[in-house]
Amino acid sequence: MLNKVNTTFSIKDLENLSGVKAHTIRIWEKRYEVFQPLRTDTNIRIYDLKSLQKLLNINFLHQYGYKISKISTYAEDEITSMVRTIVSEKNAKNHAINTFKIAMMNFDYQLFVKTYDWLTQEKTFRQIFVEVFIPFMEEIGHLWQTDTISPAHEHFVCHLIRQKIILNIHNAQLKERTQFDKTFVLSLPLNEIHDLGLLYLNYEIANQGYQVVYLGESLPIENLKDLKKHFSNIIFVCYFTVQPVLDDIDEYVAKMTEQLLDDESEIWLLGRLANSLDKNTLSSKITVFDSALELIQKL
Repeated sequence: MLNKVNTTFSIKDLENLSGVKAHTIRIWEKRYEVFQPLRTDTNIRIYDLKSLQKLLNINFLHQYGYKISKISTYAEDEITSMVRTIVSEKNAKNHAINTFKIAMMNFDYQLFVKTYDWLTQEKTFRQIFVEVFIPFMEEIGHLWQTDTISPAHEHFVCHLIRQKIILNIHNAQLKERTQFDKTFVLSLPLNEIHDLGLLYLNYEIANQGYQVVYLGESLPIENLKDLKKHFSNIIFVCYFTVQPVLDDIDEYVAKMTEQLLDDESEIWLLGRLANSLDKNTLSSKITVFDSALELIQKL
């Protein structure tokens, strides 16, 4: 069951969402009166979404050299206008991440799309994914772990990111195939459901003209063997995020080696758990990548 979705936040939540320390927020609030939080019966500060958006904008201006004493004299619409001016001049990725946070907290599909479309005017999809989506998703992980957001928030925004990846995969696959020496088979291990990284690799590989067979999440190794009946020179690409568990990973890779490797096939592995493998003990036909970008550079 999804956790209850909050529309108010503690000062600790604001710290997690904005990166501004709670102590600093209290100083800005007391000395410059930039916020007027509500108080519980026990005198604990609580903040609404409007306060969160204002804090993100104030911190954005502060990072660009504006003094908080000066910012505090501006009306809220002036602060918003100044942020827009800076963004239009410098194309700041931090503003996009902040706006995606607001879209996530409000479950605001239109704001997410508007922000994404704005990014596409200046950046390639790779730049958007690497410079904006990856750090944004890393922040989401932190916010989820600290109970600042609920699983509903995470599912909402990750689904929207997944939509954009799939759209770009579709456009890449419309292009004429130009590479014929390899076929890439992409899958996730049994019980592994974190697919955004693998989906993005699908886009990159297809965009470079290769054939990609995307098999998705939670697939047993035995099912991958069937692909060898249809294709030669296969590169099996697998992402290890939470599965197989650390105690089982060596045995799992040994099984992949036995069932999938031959003279015409390779295995490419990446993900947090893959980095725990001892590369010196692996077959020469198995490559472990530290990141998706490293894999992309090898294509």
